[in-house]
Amino acid sequence: MHVKQFLFYTAGASPALLYARNQLAEWGFEVSQEPSPEVTHVLLPVPSLDDTGNIRGGTSLEALLQKLPENVTVYGGNLGAAPCNCVDFLKDEYYLAENAAITAHCALHVAMNHISGTFKGAKVLIIGWGRIGKCLAALIKNIGAETTVAVRKKNQCAILSALGYHSVLTPEIKPHDYQIIFNTVPSPVLCAADAAPDTLLIDLASKQGITGDGVIWARGLPGKEAPAASGALIAKTALRYAFGKESTI
Repeated sequence: MHVKQFLFYTAGASPALLYARNQLAEWGFEVSQEPSPEVTHVLLPVPSLDDTGNIRGGTSLEALLQKLPENVTVYGGNLGAAPCNCVDFLKDEYYLAENAAITAHCALHVAMNHISGTFKGAKVLIIGWGRIGKCLAALIKNIGAETTVAVRKKNQCAILSALGYHSVLTPEIKPHDYQIIFNTVPSPVLCAADAAPDTLLIDLASKQGITGDGVIWARGLPGKEAPAASGALIAKTALRYAFGKESTI
């Protein structure tokens, strides 16, 4: 049974967006095959625009809007000053938190594909205590790694200690002490040459924070490694805004 009050349309291309489209249909929402004056909500990839300013995998946003009603709502990410009624998921705290959790799981999967042993007893450093850093630290600690978190402020060390983590101030990092280093900070914090040759270096930041050779720069992991989870999050967030409340689906 379709939920008649909404007609969704997905524009652009990404594996996560395809899953979002299928998820909406599975939940009983009507999804249009073409842009039309009857469409109420448009879902774009997250992030939405490529380097040319066009929708990723699609046309320009302006060209798309000409085929849609003036009051259509556009959902996406990093939309800038889009000429429409739009919602930027990358400014939504709930979306960002859940996306960070997915990213952390993906980062763990990437790391496990590049080590010959296990995380149990491994000395792991996570640089940054933001959303991704918090989620990743919890995962790594729970599978038995000796987990250290690098932070900028000394007062953050107290809460890290209370939570069972080791801590270090970012300027005092000794890269040779760790077998695996994850970075979540989008600015230069570490040079790969300072780490041991066999240290696994994984950078999760939008702008690379570990400079040099031999670094795995793992940007956009949810869409690449877990498109089904990423797509479900896009669909759920769209419904939360469409209904004007937190979705319970």
